[in-house]
Formats: sequence, C-alpha cells, structure tokens
Amino acid sequence: MAIRSQVNTVGALVLCLAFMNAGRFAFAQSRPNETLTLSEAVEIALARNPLTRVSAAGRQLADAQLSAARATRWPLLQASESVTTSNNPVFVFGSLLEQGRFGASNFLLSSLNNPDALTNFRAGLSVRVPLFDQRQSKARIDLARLGQQQADQQTELVAQQIRFEVLKSYYGVLLAQSRVVVADEAIENATADLKRIRDRFETGFVVRSDLLAAEVQLSEFRQQKIEATGELAIAQATLNTALGLPLNSTHTITDQLSERSFLTEAPDDLNRQALQNRPEYARAMLAVRGNARQVRGARDEILPRVDGFASLGASGRSPVTGSSDYAVGASVTINIFDAGRKARINLARAAEAIAQAEQEQLANQISLEVVRAYQQFVSARERLQVVALTTTQTGEVLRIVQDRYREGLTTITEVIRAELALVRARTDVLTARHDHYVAYANVLLATGRLKDVQPFVL
Repeated sequence: MAIRSQVNTVGALVLCLAFMNAGRFAFAQSRPNETLTLSEAVEIALARNPLTRVSAAGRQLADAQLSAARATRWPLLQASESVTTSNNPVFVFGSLLEQGRFGASNFLLSSLNNPDALTNFRAGLSVRVPLFDQRQSKARIDLARLGQQQADQQTELVAQQIRFEVLKSYYGVLLAQSRVVVADEAIENATADLKRIRDRFETGFVVRSDLLAAEVQLSEFRQQKIEATGELAIAQATLNTALGLPLNSTHTITDQLSERSFLTEAPDDLNRQALQNRPEYARAMLAVRGNARQVRGARDEILPRVDGFASLGASGRSPVTGSSDYAVGASVTINIFDAGRKARINLARAAEAIAQAEQEQLANQISLEVVRAYQQFVSARERLQVVALTTTQTGEVLRIVQDRYREGLTTITEVIRAELALVRARTDVLTARHDHYVAYANVLLATGRLKDVQPFVL
C-alpha cells in the first residue's frame, strides 16, 4: 500500500468560489431585463464563460502534478500476505527455518531430498526511503512549479481575452441599438416629409413623382430598420455567448456610445510593455526555463542513487502463527553504462532550442500585433474626428436643401440625397465611436494590460 496523498486546498478553494459565483449569477439571470453594466458583464463572463473553467482546471492539474512530484520524496510503505504450498526441497528447507520449526530430523537425507509438501503463510511489511535519487525528485518539483506559473499565466491570458470579447460584444449591442434608433428617427422624419409632400401634391404644388420618391425613401428607411433589428439580435446573441449565458437571455443596456478620449503611448513604449506584460510571452520564457531544467535533470542521472529499506515479516503454518524476522539496510546504485542517457540529454537540449526559437518568434508576433493595434487605434481616432465634423455639415446641408425645396428652388432628389447623407453620417459616427472603443481595448490587450475595464467606465 503506497501512502501518496496530499490535500489540494488551493484547488478546493477555487472550486468553492466558482460554485458560489455561478450560483449568484444564476440567481441574477432569473430576473430578466435587468440593467447590465459593462463591469457586471465582465464579472458574469469571468464566472460563467467555459474558458474560465478550462483555465481553472489547468491550474488544478498543475497543483496535482506538484503534489505527485513531492510524493516521490516520501517513503514507500507496502504490506503483503502470501500463502504457498510446495514440496520443493529448497522451499521446504527455507520455510521450516522461517517458521522456526527446523529440527534434527530434517537433516535426514530422505527429508532433505524428498520432503513432504509444506504450506507456508508469509506476511510482510516493508518500507523503502529514497535518501538520494539523483536529484530527480527535485527536478520534477521544479518542473511542476514552473507548470503552476504557466497555468497562472494562462489564466490571466484567458481573463484578458474574455474581457476583450465582452467589451467588444457589449459595445456591439450598443452600436446595434443606436442604429435601430437612427433608423426609427429616419422613418419618423421620412413619414413627416411624406405627409407634407402629399399635402402639397393634393394642392397642386408638387408633381406625382415627388410623392412617389418620398414613398420610396420611406420604404428604404424601413428596410434599414429591419436590417438594424436583425443586427441587434445577432449582437445580443454574441454578447450572451461571451457571457456564457443562453443565447436567448435578455438584458437592458442603458449605456451610450458617447464621445470619449483615450491616450496611448508610442509604439516602442507599447512594445516594451507588451514583452513585460503579455501572459503568452511569460509562458514562453517559463517553457525555456523548464526545458533547461530537464537538461540538468538528464545530466544528474550519472549520480549515484541511495535508498534505505526495512522489512518485517512473519512465516507460519497458518496466518496467525509462526516466527517473525526483520531486515534493515541501504543500497547504492550507480549507472556504469546507460546508452539512453546521452539521447535523453540531446532530446532535452533540442526541446530547449525549440522553446527558445518559439519565444523569439512569439516576440516578433507580439511586436507585429502591437503595431497593428496602435495603427488601428490611430485610424479609428482620426476617422472619428472626420465623421463628427461631417455629421454637422450634412445636418446643415439638409436644412438648406429642405428650405430650397419648400421655395421650389430644388428637386425632391436633392432632399432625399441630403437625408440619406445625414443618416449615413450619423451611422458612421456611431460606428467610429464603437471602433474607437474596441481599438483602444485591443491596444490594452496587445500590451497585456487589459486587467479591468475601468478606462471604459464613465
């Protein structure tokens, strides 16, 4: 029987907290149409998203590996019970000695050469203690600790990715809602225009083609409303997926895509921060350290192995009778020739070289992601400034064109074109604000700094 158990208190605590959070948010979900803020959405996602459970299980696996590595330093205690019946001369001779029943009559040649069958019950208890195991247990413990650190970095990586997906889908819902509002207002204005033009048509001030053009314009805005409503349903389903909730869950989001100003550093500074903060890069460095530790472990196999042992046994004609004995000792084992040792060292060195190359490639990839995120952020910021000015201009253009149309100085086509331009400009502003938010979040994600959503909370 091997005694190799440890209580994993950290893993148990993580599970308890996960169940508590899951229960709390399940209760919150039982109240539909509750107002949902960005911070609450992230909190729900970190508790409910399946990727969170995957990363938590990875940490528990690393904890179990550390426990298993530490257990190799513990004594191995084993108990055994056996029963054997045989007339083998050697077995009978030895068993009689073990049972303490060997007598002078057993020296007779007939007894020695042709003994009667003998039954021997043997109970034993043995313990083996690794006094020096070529530093292999230390190597396994070091590797397991590196595995824990890698699991922690993976947990942080998953958390930042979840925050980004929640933030992106959350503002995606706001964008879709705003587009529905713009479509509703466009329908309302087009309906009012149609009524005015119909009145003017009935009094003979405009031709029938103007009335038909206004009806077509209203129909087009209604189509835009249908498309915007469908996009809103998709955006809500995307948000629920990020939150780890059923797709048909409903939320009330009252935030607005308001004007915000975000500041960021130069690309060189962002790249330096990314190499310091990105969890993937930290995992890559830990992988290099782990492979280097495996090389040292393979080299240590040339060292001697020292074990201590002790045993206690009892032999008899029945399980409850007999004579006892014990043995205590130590053993030293030296690998004089091990053809596989060199291969294991080369294997560990090759793995280390691969890990170093992957770390270098990851650094290049991170630098590229930082540059891309920065340029996307700058583009979104500048595009927002342009479309904000365009909205003011198109609004003024529409007012002028409507006045000219009422005076009979222009056509209905110009009015419709101006109305379409204003709706497009308003939609472009909303899209630019959404892209500005998401681009800044992507900068934080690319630099490994998306640890919360406070920069987006008003």
